[in-house]
Amino acid sequence: MTTISPYGTWRSPISARDIAVSGHPVEGGCWVGDRVWWCEGRPDEGGRYVVANAVGDVLPMPWNVRSRVHEYGGGAWAVTADRALVFVEFSDQRLYRLDDGDSNPVPLTPADRGFRFGDISIRGSEVIAVREAHTDGVVTRDIVAVQLDGNGADDEAGIRSLASGSHFLAFPRFSPDGGHLAWIGWEHPQMPWDGTELRVTDLETGGVTTLAGSVTESVLQPEWVDDATLTMVSDRSGWWNLYSATLQGEVTALHSEDAEFGGALWQLGARSYGALDDARILAVRTLGDERLVILDPTVASSETVDLPLTSIRLGPRHGSRVLLTGGSSVLCDGLRILDLSDGSLTDVRLDIDSMPVPAYVPIAEARTFHGTRDVHTFIYPPRNGDFGAPVGEKPPYIAVVHGGPTGRHTGSYSPIYSYFTSRGIGIIDVNYGGSTGYGREYRDRLRGRWGVVDVEDVITAVQGLADAGLADPARLAIRGGSAGGFTVLAALTRSTVFAAGASYFGVSD
Repeated sequence: MTTISPYGTWRSPISARDIAVSGHPVEGGCWVGDRVWWCEGRPDEGGRYVVANAVGDVLPMPWNVRSRVHEYGGGAWAVTADRALVFVEFSDQRLYRLDDGDSNPVPLTPADRGFRFGDISIRGSEVIAVREAHTDGVVTRDIVAVQLDGNGADDEAGIRSLASGSHFLAFPRFSPDGGHLAWIGWEHPQMPWDGTELRVTDLETGGVTTLAGSVTESVLQPEWVDDATLTMVSDRSGWWNLYSATLQGEVTALHSEDAEFGGALWQLGARSYGALDDARILAVRTLGDERLVILDPTVASSETVDLPLTSIRLGPRHGSRVLLTGGSSVLCDGLRILDLSDGSLTDVRLDIDSMPVPAYVPIAEARTFHGTRDVHTFIYPPRNGDFGAPVGEKPPYIAVVHGGPTGRHTGSYSPIYSYFTSRGIGIIDVNYGGSTGYGREYRDRLRGRWGVVDVEDVITAVQGLADAGLADPARLAIRGGSAGGFTVLAALTRSTVFAAGASYFGVSD
């Protein structure tokens, strides 16, 4: 029997305690032989991040894997061929090595030098990383090689500097013959979605060549095809698309589409595409939500991989098996294995241990509202299999404003959303102007107009809901954190649209 009760009064089995104590967000994984290792957050262990596998934790308490390079970190761990874990310890930002079977990590870099490391990878007997140095209030960065044997733990001379000369650096990549190092650099006050440059260092001569990019072109993720050619992501067309670049500076489009194949580089180590063995490319395509596609530049074809995911982050490949992190509005986020040979998707480690009963889980709906500008959103209507609302009543809605402000919503599952929607309160995720996922013109709308465009777009969205008869205009709320928290404060003080709001760690004076 369905009980008729006003929106907002529905009883739900999802409690605030359930939301507070559940979850262990998985950040990504890697292949160690045929096994998968991953990194996950542990709120019940002081918020530390730990590397684990199917057998158990690789890294014991109290070690915490997290980088602070560029403050947001990323690329904080890697595994050697002999199964040694190399990681950045959050408390002191030093590099450590934990050998297979041991429980006591050994340091690889010196203490008390103001060094931070991120975007790490293993190359032979060395760790390659972006190093950030804090010295007397001055911050510098370079790409370095750190000896795996620990000789750099006490002597700074054990760390070789390979490339420098930019305020910010990312994506260190060696050519197959080891003669060149490709990397991405950009300068203050640019952000990586504003403008970056693809640079290549000749490791024999030390000469640096800029192959692509500028203050108005964002280039991301260079990958070597051979000793003279790279692939990269560039938004020179207005969309982050795939290109090839030669050492002579010749740039050629590999796939052109009004969709994004890259994103805002808030954290180091992000990957949006990878090469397959047959010269095709596996890539994440974004236009609102995210889809996995296989591109064949030789015949200009694009094939969508049929997956039940709307949020996808690409991980390493092992033969036909690829690691993916993501989910959808009815599948919680987590680490999964996609087998390209048969299309099967296998769960490895999910962000939460169990989903609510489907009757209490809202289904996201993409919707665009038209005001001064088009505004893209995802709507989560109230849903509870035990309750319905009186005829003619309109539900209250909460507008959720993402941070960044270059973040984006992708129609993913959220336990917090289920908490509200199962009580009869709808959620609308607003990808206001400034959001990524809709091309450069859309994200540039916020330049010089922060606190204006975002506020107008959120109001356009919620008023559009009310005008369509989907929401009660007298019961609209707004919430957001960081940049989204600023939008909340601006919306509450400069309009009368919202009846309530919550700013979480909002940017404010």
